[in-house]
Amino acid sequence: MSFWRIPLYPVSLLYGAIVSLRNLLFDLEILRQYKSSLPTISVGNLTAGGTGKSPHIEYLIRLIGPSSGVATLSRGYKRSSKGFVLATTESTTSEVGDEPRQFKQKFPSATVAVDEKRRRGMIRLEKECEGIKLVLLDDAFQHRAVKPGINILLTDYFNPYFDDFLIPSGLLREPKKGARRADIIIVTKTPKVLSPFIRQSFNEKIKPLPHQKLFFSYIKYASFVAMNPVMDDRKPGKKINTIMLVVGIANTYPIEDYLRQQCYELVILKYPDHHSFSPKDIGHIKNSWDNIVSSNKFLVTTEKDAMRLNAPHIREMVVPLPFYYLPIEVEFHEEDKQRFNKLILNYVGENRPGV
Repeated sequence: MSFWRIPLYPVSLLYGAIVSLRNLLFDLEILRQYKSSLPTISVGNLTAGGTGKSPHIEYLIRLIGPSSGVATLSRGYKRSSKGFVLATTESTTSEVGDEPRQFKQKFPSATVAVDEKRRRGMIRLEKECEGIKLVLLDDAFQHRAVKPGINILLTDYFNPYFDDFLIPSGLLREPKKGARRADIIIVTKTPKVLSPFIRQSFNEKIKPLPHQKLFFSYIKYASFVAMNPVMDDRKPGKKINTIMLVVGIANTYPIEDYLRQQCYELVILKYPDHHSFSPKDIGHIKNSWDNIVSSNKFLVTTEKDAMRLNAPHIREMVVPLPFYYLPIEVEFHEEDKQRFNKLILNYVGENRPGV
């Protein structure tokens, strides 16, 4: 354990005891879980952010088909609205949060809902939205008020939960034994080429229980997309002198690593996760951009940050800046993809409403 963690360790022990008691109350059914009549899949983690929940939700939407009755339910982190809200393609990040807005922008035919109380949100979806055949619970591993049909736990390849510590001396939101609740464990953000020795090492450290399936996924980058519609989407092409990255997500190392391969110099303006950009921030971004002397430069942000940079109160300041965002998708390693897809599709098929 690092020296700086030691003073915080007693607080972590107290925090762990409180969370363990809460989980025990759910396990003993003293605190009740709502079991929906709809098939539900939860995607979450033990760590505070940064494991790739959003792209895995999007993978599931593509797999099921956004027009096939799929819905997402999130709490809508950092939104200003309260209660149950159904997203539209016109919804702002302040109304529904950045991730739900991203889901609705990319999959307009999917039902995207937010509610800070998951049980209430599920009941509203059941009563008010016809044709739903599957609900994807976003970031719901610790939100045990709703019992999912499949519980998916994500863990970062470079920061796996088994090497971490409880908050505040680490990033774990609950003790490691909470992983036992998972039906599927996915090691995310792995190298595109994954050796059998690494797979075996993770298998030995995670020690999946008999009912658990272990899979490995990696990030696949798409072409850069222009935020300003008058600009063309493009790939960098030849190596760029300077890329300036504006980023407000938990784990930035994958996109940093990818962009460093595209340029000679990477300038990073880093903000907190889910940061709400202000006019002052945009002014700072503009000044930093203008101070890059080279004409062979590229202004990049993440897809999630692009949702917040498009907020009404700063949109006029952002539009003149030549922002591109970099969409990402999740892909499973070939030996995992068929098994994972079959497991999910079988569950959805066998649990369709009315079957």
